[in-house]
Amino acid sequence: MARPALVYVCSACGAEAPKWQGQCPQCGEWNSLEQRAGRSAVAKGKSAPARSVPARLTVAADPDRGRFTTGLGEFDRVLGGGLVPGSVTLIGGDPGIGKSTLLLQVAASAIASRATLYATGEESLAQVAMRAHRLGLSGDGLAVLAETDLETILDAAREARVALLIVDSIQTVQHAELGASAGAVTQLRECTAQLVRFAKSTGIAVVIIGHVTREGTIAGPRVLEHLVDAVLYFESEAGSRFRIVRAVKNRFGAVNELAFFVMSGEGLREVRNPSAIFLARAAEAAPGSIVMVAHGSGRPLLIELQALVDRMRFGAPRRVAQGLDANRLAMLLAVMNRHAGVSLQEHDVFANVVGGLDLAETATDLPLVLALTSSLQGRAVPQSLVAFGEVGLTGEVRPVAYGEERLREAAKQGFKVAVVPQGNAPRKPVDGLEVRAVTRVAEAIAACR
Repeated sequence: MARPALVYVCSACGAEAPKWQGQCPQCGEWNSLEQRAGRSAVAKGKSAPARSVPARLTVAADPDRGRFTTGLGEFDRVLGGGLVPGSVTLIGGDPGIGKSTLLLQVAASAIASRATLYATGEESLAQVAMRAHRLGLSGDGLAVLAETDLETILDAAREARVALLIVDSIQTVQHAELGASAGAVTQLRECTAQLVRFAKSTGIAVVIIGHVTREGTIAGPRVLEHLVDAVLYFESEAGSRFRIVRAVKNRFGAVNELAFFVMSGEGLREVRNPSAIFLARAAEAAPGSIVMVAHGSGRPLLIELQALVDRMRFGAPRRVAQGLDANRLAMLLAVMNRHAGVSLQEHDVFANVVGGLDLAETATDLPLVLALTSSLQGRAVPQSLVAFGEVGLTGEVRPVAYGEERLREAAKQGFKVAVVPQGNAPRKPVDGLEVRAVTRVAEAIAACR
């Protein structure tokens, strides 16, 4: 009998080589090549795939047709309105952050309208039942399968004719014909590819849980994120009850969408008004605190920025930014000195975004300048005031996108005054909100007094 073809696969990057060598030719890792069965050996005995027939784009199915909700409004938001039949979603996060809890709640809610299979390779049926009981989920009609063999999971999904398949997790699933242990690069790549083919051919929506590395990225080769339709990251600050689901890739919706949850004894609860998370301010106004309206997450969010200016004791002045770009902070300090007469050259400067968010948009420039000036002068910004805008190197205040949406959200949350760029001044007055449009940094500082 002919010997099966053998290849050597790098455990670090997944590259294949025809023979063993000490160093991977692709990533340069040493002693990482492992012997595996070739693709011809894996595919032996399988029937040829059905041929696809070309179709005109005008008669192709609408991608939103049949989209169904998961029962959790925040999760549907980050998905772009719900799950699309035949889509594959990959969700990753730190251990213990609540990935399995969230998807068990999704499965228990989805069975009201769609047949669902929850396949777990990390827990037994008894453990899943205990977690469902703790969360107060009835689970009537929910099919649960404790299995690690991929073919068994796919066969069970076909027989049950489900509309949603949840796999927890991809690192525990393995294909019997691959000569590698579960979690190996070869297993991750091949199992994910088979789940994608299964979803596209059957129209079943698949949601996969993936472990993350110490760097915070989903474990395995980056090809996994290219294979799936959507990639979500479950994030949380250490010691915080709040959880954020962020979309970094979505073929059926917008990226950078955020979903907010709070962890409780009954599982994850949706946060309908996420601005309330970041606006838990003190009863009295304090110098160095100001509220801005961010819009980098697909929705306007009111977030508190804090700044602390302290006279330098020794050495070089410190510039520390949490949740903000430190280089941009240094640029704003130079603009304040040159165009507003506010010098912080002999002061330590600390800036922080309350709530642990990372803000990358330029709309933080103007409120950060106002917060720094407030801390330096020891004069508090009124708590009813909100600000946003970009600051240029010549001291001008430039407009930012979604100005009217930001102003409406500020008025909705009860703010009375908004300091904004002249280009973001609304065409029609906003009920209950006084808009102070400015063009220069010095003018904006004066508008806050």
